[in-house]
Formats: sequence, structure tokens, C-alpha cells
Amino acid sequence: MDQGRKMMEFSKQVLQKVSFDRRLFTKELIKARRWLGQHDQLVLKAWCLATFGHMYKDVILEVFKNTMRS
Repeated sequence: MDQGRKMMEFSKQVLQKVSFDRRLFTKELIKARRWLGQHDQLVLKAWCLATFGHMYKDVILEVFKNTMRS
């Protein structure tokens, strides 16, 4: 498994664990975005919206708006 894939899986695990807290979720999502390349950021954004969009759509869109088009 390459480094980018490992970081993606690790980020998903962390986000699932902190999803109970809006502040922690935001903090970890920002960190995850920094670790990932452009393509992986797009994949993570899609996964986050599918998984947490019902709770944190505004946070997810805000975190990713500065790095790519929505």
C-alpha cells in the first residue's frame, strides 16, 4: 500500500472517531487535507460528504473550498 493510500485510510479512521465533536472533526479534516495530494483530497471530500454530509456538510465544503473547486 502506498503512502497516500495509507494516509487516506488513516484519515478516514480518525474522522470516524472524532465525528461526535464538530470542533475536533473540523481540526482533523484540515490536517487530513494537508497530508493528501489533490486527487486524494477530491476522493476524501466525496467520502466525507457521503459519510458525514448530513451532519457536517457546511464544515466539509468550507475546509475544501480553499484548495479546489466545489
